[in-house]
Amino acid sequence: MSDIAILKEMIKENITVSLSEEKNGTHFNYLVELIEPQDNYSVIIDGMPKPDQVVVIKAEKFAAPKTVFQGGKGECKRADFIIIADTPTEKIIICIEMKKSKGNLKTVISQLNGAKCFISYCQEIGRIFWHQHNFLEGYQYRFVSIAYIPVSKTKTRLNQGKKDFKEVHDSPEKMLKIFSTNYIQFDSLIHHIPSI
Repeated sequence: MSDIAILKEMIKENITVSLSEEKNGTHFNYLVELIEPQDNYSVIIDGMPKPDQVVVIKAEKFAAPKTVFQGGKGECKRADFIIIADTPTEKIIICIEMKKSKGNLKTVISQLNGAKCFISYCQEIGRIFWHQHNFLEGYQYRFVSIAYIPVSKTKTRLNQGKKDFKEVHDSPEKMLKIFSTNYIQFDSLIHHIPSI
């Protein structure tokens, strides 16, 4: 059983986001729409892996563990979405926080870290209760902040403010920052491909 199949068996369907399918000539193209209802905007991620290779989780639906933890270090926060993909070429976990504005950097870092903790919890459940000792091993993490800042028609700006454009966004502190767009290619969330 694949990691993705286990996750889909483990996590309730209403906590996941389904892919949409578009026919493009002789093959299908998959996309997902991430909706932030509180801020009334959404982002479409195009070029997604096939449905049996990916799961998209609404991580913010996981209740904050405030009855257990104090919360003073941000340990009760979670990012909005987590995309877990296991394809023939990639094993990737992308934690995504969406904001209407730029947001407080420290808070966004805590939210992304909280999403990583959620995945660690799922990993232990898979290992113990599904008896899959290598569950979610070998995946690379990517951390992304998407801020919808309305601007007049301009080019999409990725990683604005970063000095090293080739830096891998594999920790919350080095997150990929995307501003003012509602359409993103999946590969650009992994490989840091600038959009135009």
